[in-house]
Amino acid sequence: MPRVSADDRLRRLLALVPWVAAHDGPSVEEVCARFGCTEDELVEDLDLLFLCGLYPYTPDVLIETDIADGRVWIRYAEYFSRPLRLTPDEGLALLAKAHTLLAVPGSDPSGPLARGLAKLARAVGVDPDEALEIEMNPVPTEVIDTMRRAVSERRQVEMEYYSFGRDSAATRVIDPYSVFAASGQWYVAAFCHTVDDERLFRLDRVRRATPLDATFAAPTVTPDLTVYEPQPDDPRVELDLEPGARWVIEQYPVEGVEGRPGGGWRVRLVASERAWLERLLLRLGTDARVVDGPVEAASEAAGRLLSRYR
Repeated sequence: MPRVSADDRLRRLLALVPWVAAHDGPSVEEVCARFGCTEDELVEDLDLLFLCGLYPYTPDVLIETDIADGRVWIRYAEYFSRPLRLTPDEGLALLAKAHTLLAVPGSDPSGPLARGLAKLARAVGVDPDEALEIEMNPVPTEVIDTMRRAVSERRQVEMEYYSFGRDSAATRVIDPYSVFAASGQWYVAAFCHTVDDERLFRLDRVRRATPLDATFAAPTVTPDLTVYEPQPDDPRVELDLEPGARWVIEQYPVEGVEGRPGGGWRVRLVASERAWLERLLLRLGTDARVVDGPVEAASEAAGRLLSRYR
C-alpha cells in the first residue's frame, strides 16, 4: 500500500476530527471505511492528535482522544468552547482554507464543519461557493511583460532594483528563470550576476527593466521558489511581543515562539538586514521590545526620523 504523504495525512486528520466528534463514538470500522485508512493509520493519527493543544499544554487546552470497545471518541479541549473573535481578514482566510477540507474523501457536506463554514461565510459576508478575485500587488505592465518575454526567450535583463531590506537601489543584470505569484506578490526567480548567485526579486520593486541581446542557458536544476529562505549566518533577534502584535508570528517566518507569563510572546526571528528590523520595530512601537540583539535599533531609527522632520 503506498505511503500517505504528510499533506494528505493532515487533510484527512482535519476532516476526520469534526466528523468523529459529532458522531459520539462511531465504530473503528466505520471511521476507517469513511476516510480510507487502516486501523493502524487511524491509531497513529489519533496519537498525533492527542498532542495538539495550546500553551501551556495543560489538560484543559489539549484535545482528548480515546479508542475503546471498537469505538472512537474525540472530545474538544475546553478552549474550543469559547468563541473566537476574528478580524474580517482572518475570517476570510479561515473560510478559504477550511472550505478545501470539504473536498477530502469522507468529509460530510452537511456536517459540523460545513455548518460552521456557512455561519462564518454569513458573518464575513461572502458566498463560499463563489469564486474570489485575488488582488495582486500592482506591477507596471511593461516590467512584467519584459520579464515574461525574457523568460521565454532566455534573454538577460538589466534592471534597476530597490532592495527593501537594505533601503537602497542598484542596477543588476539577471538571467530570469521564472515569473510567478506568491502571497499576493509577483516575483521573478533569476540568476543575479551582481552577487553571482540565484535570487528572487519582487517585481513591484523593479523600477526599470531592459532586455539585453545576451542570452543564457536554461538551468539544469529547477530553482527553489521559496520566497524567503534564512541563511545559517544571518543575524537572529529575540523580541518580546504584546498580545496585539500576534500578526508578527503569523506574517513572518519565526524560528521560536514562547508564551510569556503575563501575556504575549517571546519570538526568535531572522533579521538579515538592519533596515528591515528597524522598520518592523517602528511599526510595532510599544508592542515590541528587543531582548536579544540590537536593543538600540528602534530608538536610533526613531531619532533619525525625528531629525529629518526637524
